Amino acid sequence: MIVSSEALELHKKLRGKIAVQSKLALTTKEQLSLAYTPGVSQAVKAIVDDPKQVFKLTIKHNTVAVVTDGSAVLGLGNVGAEAAMPVMEGKCMLFKEFAGIDAFPLCLKTQNNEEIINIIANISPIFGGINIEDISAPRCFEIEEKLQNLGIPVMHDDQHATAIVVLAALYNATKIVGKELKALKVVVVGSGAAGVATIKLLSRVGIKNILAVDSKGIISKNRKDLNSSKRELVVITDPQDVDGDLQAAAINADVLIGVSTKGLFTQNIVKSMNPEPIIFAMANPDPEILPIDAKRWGVAVIGTGRSDFPNQINNALVFPGFFKGLLENRITKITPEMKIKAAKALAGIIPHPTANNFIPSILDKRVVPVIAGSLRPPPSHRV
Repeated sequence: MIVSSEALELHKKLRGKIAVQSKLALTTKEQLSLAYTPGVSQAVKAIVDDPKQVFKLTIKHNTVAVVTDGSAVLGLGNVGAEAAMPVMEGKCMLFKEFAGIDAFPLCLKTQNNEEIINIIANISPIFGGINIEDISAPRCFEIEEKLQNLGIPVMHDDQHATAIVVLAALYNATKIVGKELKALKVVVVGSGAAGVATIKLLSRVGIKNILAVDSKGIISKNRKDLNSSKRELVVITDPQDVDGDLQAAAINADVLIGVSTKGLFTQNIVKSMNPEPIIFAMANPDPEILPIDAKRWGVAVIGTGRSDFPNQINNALVFPGFFKGLLENRITKITPEMKIKAAKALAGIIPHPTANNFIPSILDKRVVPVIAGSLRPPPSHRV
């Protein structure tokens, strides 16, 4: 278990986890004249003549902006722009360490959707991709949707990277318990960005029996308090038209996926599930159920979002490699098919999964190239 005081001391010592570093040591007048004035004017003119040259002559080809307004950080809520910085720096650190991508944190002191959209659109010339992060639902859906025509990929990884890693984990978990993916009853607890995207992707691969649960219970057509994103979920969930709370939803469930808050998955809930239950308890920093309790209560396969427990089901497994694939292949828009390919590729790293090892570690050097490679178009489709 990570000690909180040690984590705080590390941040105090580093005073920021990333830094900007020059690729060229300016030690001579010749180097200075080539990299800056007057030589830099040649690169400027080349981009003016052909804007696509910006990908060859600047940092744009390998640089991602990690953008947040601090409104939905981890399980800590609306902490604001300044307090969001340690998380955004951490994501940038992962981009660099695992995928070799230069990423920069942009924590915006506004939570107005239109302002955020305008800011991102206006800074987009600098970056090869935009990673939206920790923006509250349903606002994040509108922001991402309105930025899809920038000519570079814009991805809210709380949604899509989380959905990909959940699907990958589920591919392997079902092998362990011997159940068919499409026959599962799945309960997703938490209807924010991660929950909504996960439900949509699981539905896309053919899982029909899905229940979505929020803090007020099962999201059903009988609810009158649903926002637009939750009303969309009604169409693809609750096939038996069930109402009730989490306890009611979990009856005869095969899979319980938590993207909500700590301690929700009690012994009674676990005991009401089908035999050989699968639980992904992904709330951070504290999961919905601790692995020691899950195993004690009969859970066959348990994963959490934390790196200090086995089987970490976390979007950090996905976004470095996924963005690497997007940048390398100059992909401007993300499709469900890309996400499914990435999930299959990630799951395939462990061909013989067990309850103790069904998803690779974030530190596994195979993860990034395998996910990036899954986005590579076939030879006949390459430009």
